[in-house]
Parts: sequence; C-alpha cells; structure tokens
Amino acid sequence: MRHLSAILLIVFLIAMPSCKYFKKDNKAKTMAIIKAQADSIRVADSLKKIQDQIMNARLDSARKADAERLEFEAAHRYNIIVGSFLTPEYAKGLSVEYRKKGYDSQILKKEGSKFEFVSVEAFDSFKKAFARLKQYQDTVQLEAWLYVKK
Repeated sequence: MRHLSAILLIVFLIAMPSCKYFKKDNKAKTMAIIKAQADSIRVADSLKKIQDQIMNARLDSARKADAERLEFEAAHRYNIIVGSFLTPEYAKGLSVEYRKKGYDSQILKKEGSKFEFVSVEAFDSFKKAFARLKQYQDTVQLEAWLYVKK
C-alpha cells in the first residue's frame, strides 16, 4: 500500500505540469503581461506626442514673440527710456514695475553695447515722442530721456 501511494504521488507530480489546466493559467498570465506592456507602450507614446506638442508650442510662441519684438522695434523708432542697466535682472525688474503701473514697457538692447534700456512708451514720430517725454518728465519721472533708434 505504501508503494502504491508513493507511485501514485510520483505519477501525479509528473502529470501535473503537463495538465492543460495549469498551462492555461500560464498562458493567461503571459497574455496579461503582454497586454500590460502594450498598454504601457501606448501610454508612453501618448506622453511623447504630448511632450512634442508642448515643445512645438513653446518654439512657436518664442518665434512669435521674437517676430513681435522685431516688428515693434522697427515700427517704433523713438522710445522714452526710464532706466538703462548693465545687469539684465535689474532691467527686467524695472520693466515689471512699470508694467504693473500700466505701461507697455519693453527692454531694448543697444547694438555694440552691454546696456539694456527700459522703454515705457514708443512712437514712430519725433514730434509725438518729444511731447509725451515732456509730459512724462513732469508727471512720472524727471530722469526719463528719449532714445532714437537708427
């Protein structure tokens, strides 16, 4: 009897791995793993597409801002300047301060110089710019001056 039960146990253990029931579970697990990998690849591709779209939007925005700045500088030759700085952070700070006051301040860089000018208003004619400069010096800042771009 002992030998018989030992032989049945051995036969059962040998037959068990070849049973279709256990192989089905392995296939199901393998399919679940493959599906999870496919899902993660799909998600990674989606994230990559979104990152590319964001990068393209940033580049387009930067190009548009550069084009607007060049257009602004070309159309507005006469600028009322409230400060000129060697340190870019100071120029940005003053520009932000004047934007909070409601002015359309711009930072202008002079060619061949390290200075950055903070312009609060710009005009296409000297007459308008000079008249506004006088008003500006009387009411806002006495040290403001006129910069003429060539």
